[in-house]
Amino acid sequence: MPRLCIGLLSGTSMDAVDAVLADCEPAIPLLLASYQHPLDANLRSRLQTLIEAGSNADIEQLAGVHQALGTVFADAAVELLRLGDTPPESVEAIGLHGQTILHQPSANPPYTAQIGDPKIVAFRTGITTVYDFRSMDMIAGGQGAPLAPLLHRESFTSPDENRAVINLGGIANVTCLNADGNLSGWDTGPANCLLDAWIARHQPGKRYDKAGQWAASGQVNRTVLGALLSDSWLRLAPPKSTGTDYFNLHWLDAKLAGHECAPADVQASLVQFTADSIRQSLADFAATPPDRILVCGGGVHNTRLMQCLTRAFDGIPLASTADFGMDPDWVEGLLFAWLAARRMDGQAMDTPPVTGARLPVLLGDIVQL
Repeated sequence: MPRLCIGLLSGTSMDAVDAVLADCEPAIPLLLASYQHPLDANLRSRLQTLIEAGSNADIEQLAGVHQALGTVFADAAVELLRLGDTPPESVEAIGLHGQTILHQPSANPPYTAQIGDPKIVAFRTGITTVYDFRSMDMIAGGQGAPLAPLLHRESFTSPDENRAVINLGGIANVTCLNADGNLSGWDTGPANCLLDAWIARHQPGKRYDKAGQWAASGQVNRTVLGALLSDSWLRLAPPKSTGTDYFNLHWLDAKLAGHECAPADVQASLVQFTADSIRQSLADFAATPPDRILVCGGGVHNTRLMQCLTRAFDGIPLASTADFGMDPDWVEGLLFAWLAARRMDGQAMDTPPVTGARLPVLLGDIVQL
């Protein structure tokens, strides 16, 4: 009998809410329906203001955006159910990751904040909602992220070869799935977040560089590339995680200071930076080199980035997760549907190999009507 759960999240690009309906009865969740619900320009602007303010954010603005996002997430879930011709009473739970506005795992004490009011989602849909997936892991001494390796292990492990999964979201993360069953994973640095922010600055109205065409029109500036790759965060050993409160346009402007570089050349250098930082991170921190690499996330559609990754990992087969049974656009949505099901089971998750937590913990709090 199907076990239906919904996954909801808004990524670092803040262009839309990803919503998936999944059957979580199989060991590997099965995608049944998917939907992208747009975020309007005003809400994106309010979110960006909060993220840039960081710990100095205005509490009244924060509360307003928290509620507004909750309504958008609820709208996304309602539309997903309509598209999937699924009555809400047949859905066991919603996994709501929300929108990250702060993530400081190295602070003392560490803290993280994902907003989008889960009570609004639960009330509007009538479905039990699981939220705040990172905090308990951080209380247990972990980074709170990335969490995608937990699903990657279930979905892509092979006893016949060592694999790595690269998730190209706003931030890139890698999962190492060794044939002997050992798991590790960590954030490697920027993927799409700087590419999106840079083109939005220089080509108003564009939210992203379609297929990497603008980057392909430029030339990599080796001096700029060296400045980007010199960042000390990249050399930190896992476990580690990061976000746009670190890798943002302020960070990029500081790296570009004193360098003459055309905007298209900066975009080309950023693409190469993403590929090189991932390659170097795996070379430095993977216990076993991968025999095969799988790629998921929105960056899989950036043709230029995929070309750079293919060259960076010359000799190692590289393919989309679509070739292994999972649409690359919906892996993270499936993750939070799957995590919601695990939380409803009361199952502690084995995050220590990835996040560095001291012990497995329950991920997520529950809102019920």
